[in-house]
Amino acid sequence: MIYQVEGDILLSKTQAIAHGVRINDPMDKGLALALHNQYPGMHKDFHHWCHKHHPEPGDAWLWGGVDGVRIINLITQEGLDSHDHRLGKATLTTVNHALRALVKVIEHEKINSLALPKLATGIGGLEWDDVWPLIDNHLGKLDIPVYVYTTYHANHQAQEPSA
Repeated sequence: MIYQVEGDILLSKTQAIAHGVRINDPMDKGLALALHNQYPGMHKDFHHWCHKHHPEPGDAWLWGGVDGVRIINLITQEGLDSHDHRLGKATLTTVNHALRALVKVIEHEKINSLALPKLATGIGGLEWDDVWPLIDNHLGKLDIPVYVYTTYHANHQAQEPSA
């Protein structure tokens, strides 16, 4: 079941948080920055994983931290070209592939609840009305509660039924 909620995703009681990044993302903006600040080891481990595995847009990587924290990094954007310092934007195709990869991670790891933001609509540059049907299609079929944080309210815990 998917729930659209308002609040601070960092206060989520879910087993995992998913968010969109690009390959070798510096994690210096938005939710990625907040996660980087809260879990600095994740950022370091993500760069090591990127260097070792050479991910493609549409891949997903699960990071596990202390106290059972799980962050799923969804590659929704291209990496930066060394000659172009503009941010790579997300595409609906890449988001679609990343959501497929997310479902595989959820099933393989037996994740029992998930929180995610309005994926790829901030820095990724996509329109929510285009992304929402993809989320609904892939995650609406899951037999776990999925909380989509549609509006950010700092330091406000969202109502997460069944979490």
